Amino acid sequence: MIYENTRNGIFIERLNRFLAKVFINNEEHFVHVKNTGRCKEILFRGQRVILQFHGDSPQRKTKYSLIGVWKEDMLINIDSQVPNSVIFDGIKANLISEFKDTTILKKEQTFGNSRFDMYYENSDSRGYIEVKGVTLEENLISMFPDAPTIRGTKHIRELIHAKKDGYEGFIVFLVQMRGPTLFKPNSEMDSDFSNSLKEAASKGVNILVYDSIVTENSIVLGNKIPHKL
Repeated sequence: MIYENTRNGIFIERLNRFLAKVFINNEEHFVHVKNTGRCKEILFRGQRVILQFHGDSPQRKTKYSLIGVWKEDMLINIDSQVPNSVIFDGIKANLISEFKDTTILKKEQTFGNSRFDMYYENSDSRGYIEVKGVTLEENLISMFPDAPTIRGTKHIRELIHAKKDGYEGFIVFLVQMRGPTLFKPNSEMDSDFSNSLKEAASKGVNILVYDSIVTENSIVLGNKIPHKL
């Protein structure tokens, strides 16, 4: 994915889930935060950030969106709308071995009481895919979630049901940075999610983790990295 009209800035403070203050060209601006997660480990005063400039528009309350943040020399994309697109494009381009030669790939498909990010079919199988973006990293270990997620646990439970009904189930974690060498669920933050993920894996739901190649104006699929549940 390519971003147009990116700018550099210095983070000041987060006002709520959707709004923050940032210095851009030595001027203070209100900016839209494209991630409703806490991001407390990376979004604090003085951090270098990347923004997308949208210009003046009557449909927008802010001219900028916050899409990335530097953590020392590691650039982390925090745009929560990006992971689905990166994984979708990766499947389409046959870059993910588990989905080679997919014949049908649809976004936003319903099963039971949940809407999964994707549905796929190929000559051997059919199933549902749920994608999670990962922005939390500590000592080169990436973790999810960075806040309790009842919705995320619900999706895992539904994937277990889908597996029982003869579908394949995939949870794909996209680490929105290059650097971490391992992924694990953040059990201290959300033990229900962590336990459900372990149960899903034991019942045949596939867990995949990929990192990303991130620049100031792009993010694309990187390499598969190991996980420890």
